[in-house]
Amino acid sequence: MSEQLRRAAFGDRPDVRVVPGETPKDRWLAAVVLGGQGRYAAAAAILTDLLTHPEPVIGSLAASTLGSHRRQVGGHDVARRLDATALARLTDTAADGDCDGIDTLGARSDALLGLAADALGTGRLTAARRLIATADALGDVGWRGQVRLGWVKAEVELAAGNSSESVPFAEAALRRARAAGAARHIAKSQMVLAAALTASGGVTQRIRAKHLASGVVDQSIEYGLLPLVWPCSLLLADLDPAKAAEHQRRAAGALHCVLRRADPIARRLAASSPWVPDTLLASGEPTQRSIRANSFTELPPDRVKVGAQASDRGGGTSLGCRKESP
Repeated sequence: MSEQLRRAAFGDRPDVRVVPGETPKDRWLAAVVLGGQGRYAAAAAILTDLLTHPEPVIGSLAASTLGSHRRQVGGHDVARRLDATALARLTDTAADGDCDGIDTLGARSDALLGLAADALGTGRLTAARRLIATADALGDVGWRGQVRLGWVKAEVELAAGNSSESVPFAEAALRRARAAGAARHIAKSQMVLAAALTASGGVTQRIRAKHLASGVVDQSIEYGLLPLVWPCSLLLADLDPAKAAEHQRRAAGALHCVLRRADPIARRLAASSPWVPDTLLASGEPTQRSIRANSFTELPPDRVKVGAQASDRGGGTSLGCRKESP
């Protein structure tokens, strides 16, 4: 089971429907897959149960993963508390050489980079840089840690207005993700690179950014990675103004589908977050023509059911709330 789940979480099959295995590690891997697909309710049910697991690495990874999911809907303050918990669970820096960083060193890297992303999301760039430096000093944390490090470094430079300096970090992350054959990480790296190139402002850079972003949207729809569809579609609305309305409708449809499959906490965070545009939350129900390929609203419900909270058919979300893509 572990190898199949690893392939789904960190390999070339992020689209598969997973069933959590019996071991804590398998359950965590299943939650990673579900989160990548935007099935936040199912993921949260697994991760919440693992938060108090006696194994420090599992408890830490569960906390930082749940923090990542909260951050993806704009809940940086909630994510910061989870990432702090993740860091506190770890008592040493030993690593067992796990290929995907599912060990103490990898968990420490996840927690530190999560805290850096939380600081970035709340405008604390100095704190973000300090946390990045601490994570960078951990040494060889494996491909996944290096990819995530590149993302956060690029995003900090973007936030600081140093778009040209962000590009090399995004390029490095993409190279590492491609070398690992990790489809979801490749798509996310391409999105970060597209944002960096867009901010650079040159015509050539924007052409490349549009090509990258279009590819991310197509691949993310194919794999069902809806958390990447909506922010990348907003990026395309800027890069492709002639089709801005189409891109915005797709973004709204993808976000609505993500929130429909989210737990109540995630929906509340999205509704109150300045990182989630008002225009997306107030766009109404997605229609068949509002997105590419098959309608996201017609995707079947989660096959993973871990208690009542895991249902992706919850009460839905109010779209008349508030808020901008990170």
